Amino acid sequence: MRADRLVSLVLLLRQRGRLSAAELARELEVSTRTVLRDIEALSSAGVPVYAERGRHGGFALLPGFRTELTGLNHDEAVALLTAGSTRGDQIGLGSALASAIRKVVDALPADHRTAASEASRRILVDPAADLLSRRQSTEEVPSAVMAQVRRAVLAGHRLRIRYAAVGRDPAWRTVDPIGLVTVREKGYLLATLDGADRTYRLSRIAAAEELHEAAQRPERVDLDELWQRRSERFRAGGDQLTVRLRLEPGRRDELAETALAVHSEEAGADGWLRMEATFQDLRHAVWALWQLGTDAEALSPPPLRTALHERAVTLAAGYARPC
Repeated sequence: MRADRLVSLVLLLRQRGRLSAAELARELEVSTRTVLRDIEALSSAGVPVYAERGRHGGFALLPGFRTELTGLNHDEAVALLTAGSTRGDQIGLGSALASAIRKVVDALPADHRTAASEASRRILVDPAADLLSRRQSTEEVPSAVMAQVRRAVLAGHRLRIRYAAVGRDPAWRTVDPIGLVTVREKGYLLATLDGADRTYRLSRIAAAEELHEAAQRPERVDLDELWQRRSERFRAGGDQLTVRLRLEPGRRDELAETALAVHSEEAGADGWLRMEATFQDLRHAVWALWQLGTDAEALSPPPLRTALHERAVTLAAGYARPC
């Protein structure tokens, strides 16, 4: 909305000083022509914004224009600024978060704002890559789809979605949305379908439409408890595979993150761990152990050892061929 954009424009000028039309356009994700129209509107409304000509020119505000937000202590301000620096928001509120953070920063007293901003630069939450330069996977959800889903969840309306389940063609279904959950950069819609619990991956929703009908759902919900119950049910279902394996101790946490559950572990005479873990199915187990390379060895079941052996033979044959 234009009113929000005008507020953001003023806050950007207050916090960063002089900015060119191109810089403002990039920050606000609009054209430079739109920025110029907004500057003109602000001037007409009495906002003291002025233009400086020349190579290093741009737009700036006269001193003034502030309100004070005194209810935040230093740690609270740092927490908010750090939260605003995290990557991709899976429920489509990234731009709204950025706008809110600008308003919070602008409302802080000057000395408090400077200290909090400097402190937040010393903290990095959820970086894009780990120590081995492996980039974390993120899922893109079209903004139009996310807007419809989010509105239905918050308004308590039924939702029509075109969803592509794994291995199936997309199909339309009408659900009663309960809430949105983000786990490890992946977003999920918790809902019911004809009274049955359903969990939908947001990235698999191809289209969505908020309906005017009221959703059939409880007035109050504990999403944390609900997510835990559904997670446990997921782990208990399907063609699960229990695996016995040897593992280099330094990779223990990595395996625990990918397995559905670790049932037992003990140190072997060779210094490696002997473990028993459950995976969703054979494909899941092959994928998880293959990531560990020579730091893991599947001891059973035989089909898993066979699958890993065949994959290793195929890879070795490819490297045996001359380039």
